[in-house]
Amino acid sequence: MSRFNPFVRIFGLSVALASSASAFAVDITGAGATFPYPIYAKWAEAYKAQTGTGMNYQSIGSGGGIKQIQAKTVDFGATDAPMHPDELNKSGLTQFPAVIGGVVLVVNIAGIAPGQLKLDNQVLADIYLGKITKWNDSRIVADNPGLALPDKTITVVHRADGSGTTFIFTNYLTQVSSDWRSTVGADKAVKWPVGTGGKGNEGVASFVQTIKNSIGYVEYAYAFQNKMTYTQLKNRDGQYVKPDDVSFKAAAANAKWDKNNGFYEILTNEPGKESWPITGATFILTPKSPEKIDNAKEVLKFFDWAYANGDKLASDLDYVPLPAKLKTMIHDSWKEQIKDASGKPLWK
Repeated sequence: MSRFNPFVRIFGLSVALASSASAFAVDITGAGATFPYPIYAKWAEAYKAQTGTGMNYQSIGSGGGIKQIQAKTVDFGATDAPMHPDELNKSGLTQFPAVIGGVVLVVNIAGIAPGQLKLDNQVLADIYLGKITKWNDSRIVADNPGLALPDKTITVVHRADGSGTTFIFTNYLTQVSSDWRSTVGADKAVKWPVGTGGKGNEGVASFVQTIKNSIGYVEYAYAFQNKMTYTQLKNRDGQYVKPDDVSFKAAAANAKWDKNNGFYEILTNEPGKESWPITGATFILTPKSPEKIDNAKEVLKFFDWAYANGDKLASDLDYVPLPAKLKTMIHDSWKEQIKDASGKPLWK
């Protein structure tokens, strides 16, 4: 298993994922979602070794990634909250998925092992609404017979920055809780009823690791790589499931990808007895008419390489690689949508 530690960038510090390439290579820059940071780091390391081209990625959150690509300060942006086709057209951007993963709940409760605690969807929403405040609340106890749940106050941890992970999480909560839908809603940043905020998946994970009796939400790679205590969740079919590549794939199987709408797809609360309820893709944003043609070509080369060579690295971190049919669709979208000033496609 990979030895990569996703905590190399804590609380907003940018880390270059690769050193400078040879004098003849064009390094590329990206910024955005922390959700895929672990796999982008592994891909960048392997790609640098094979090609000499560096990929420098700032893990700053989806909101920051969208702003930076709109401002043209990076070669690509990254977001877990897909941009709507109208937003893409307004910004002159195109969008395509990179990998699929899961948002998981992690807790720090003495004596509770990974996968032991079961959380009902309504219970989870009420924890984040501040309606359930103790771990030994009767509703939690009823779903967890035999677990020694303490009479301790729950510390809720959430993201402090604009985050696609937050969008996926809050989108899920709007589907399972009418109270959440009417009072908070879904977005990359929301007005949290309770809790304390951490910056990035890294910040939330760090807070949960250090604050006893806390709960937070992170991308699964952060929980897995750091041996955090994740929970089971009740899915749409009423089954308690654990987060892993099987449950992520089960949810992703419901996707209906369409290149003509910017691959806009949300995978929360999907049907299926094995489906993980908080599953989502992470997306890449690039200009349709890039100013730096060589850089734009290198971005496409990097993700083409990742699609061809990076599936095992993704699977090792429990992301779900994209199916071959979807990769073909993405390549076709590059040919159709990304062009130079003369209208010539950058990808052949």
